[in-house]
Amino acid sequence: MCLGVPGEIVEISGDDQISRTARVSFDGVIRVVSLAGIPEAVVGDYVIVHAGFALNRLDRAEAARVMELIDALRACPGETQP
Repeated sequence: MCLGVPGEIVEISGDDQISRTARVSFDGVIRVVSLAGIPEAVVGDYVIVHAGFALNRLDRAEAARVMELIDALRACPGETQP
């Protein structure tokens, strides 16, 4: 299963579209991600990240709603192995 996770851009590095990266906070956990796909992103934006690439911007309210859904999934009981 593939899952894009929202995070907040806290810092941007690089000037050209291909090598531009951002430090993104995922509920306090910082990861470096590529911004090659969304060159218009700026510090403070929320982005959906999958496999190290920011795929799309979203507003703060939508990011909070997605994180609530992910937290609800975490609370679900897992499948048991036979």
